[in-house]
Amino acid sequence: MQEDNKILKINNIEVKYHEVILVIKGVSIEVPEGGIVALLGANGAGKSTTLKAISGLLKHEDGHVTDGSIEFMGQRIDRMPPEKIAKLAKQADDKRLALQKQAANKAAGILDNCQRAMHPYLKRKGFEEEPGNVYVKETRGYLIIPMRIGSQLVGAQVISEDGEKKFLYGQRTKGAEFVFDNKGPHILTEGYATALSVRAAMKALKMRYTIHVCFSAQNLLHVSQGLADCFIVADNDESQTGERMAKKSGKPFWMPPTVGQDFNDMHQAVGLFKASQELGKALRSTSRTS
Repeated sequence: MQEDNKILKINNIEVKYHEVILVIKGVSIEVPEGGIVALLGANGAGKSTTLKAISGLLKHEDGHVTDGSIEFMGQRIDRMPPEKIAKLAKQADDKRLALQKQAANKAAGILDNCQRAMHPYLKRKGFEEEPGNVYVKETRGYLIIPMRIGSQLVGAQVISEDGEKKFLYGQRTKGAEFVFDNKGPHILTEGYATALSVRAAMKALKMRYTIHVCFSAQNLLHVSQGLADCFIVADNDESQTGERMAKKSGKPFWMPPTVGQDFNDMHQAVGLFKASQELGKALRSTSRTS
């Protein structure tokens, strides 16, 4: 993964018309690749001016970026003509699509060369007997979790023996998921190990399930919006990101009571019986109030 995934950076810009009329000052915005950023403000606050500054259209109204900078894909564009900015955007989109195709093909090739085997990461997560897709490279085994949008393979999460997690370079991640489909209600989790613990709990409760591994809290929010009914098992992380995204989804959710734990942590700490009973109570509470 790229360390800096910001596709657009507006750095403290100032815009003047006719060289004297100050319209906006100190505006900074960062747009992550694949993300959406809303620009809000009252009439006359400078929303349209900011967009014209990005697209290079200020000069048609005798406007100029007089301070700060605007960068797109690492290139400064606040002094470029609009036709060059449009060409740059087209090139960036073509490159993005090409990288996505390469990543999908790479994922397919890796999966073709995997073997079903045990993996140290799964052992540490309490699933010593759980086989996974293991890809061996230079004597090290990597756990491969396929990521799909619908039925289309778009990439994979690669987990090392040490538990380091990466995605394939250039792949699509927004909307991508791995699904355990047992023809039951939709349950969303961030991580694969959490999903394994949820699956074990649902089996203990003798309940059907369709568990969606979403790989991040932000993507969990996105996936949840495409489901009419679902239940979220959120991570209780110290940053409160899991809880915040779960609340933002508007869907019913539950998370372990201990800060710093996800459901897999809770499963290992208290055992399957107690963990499954707590999850079952949360699910039954949701069904009574819906």
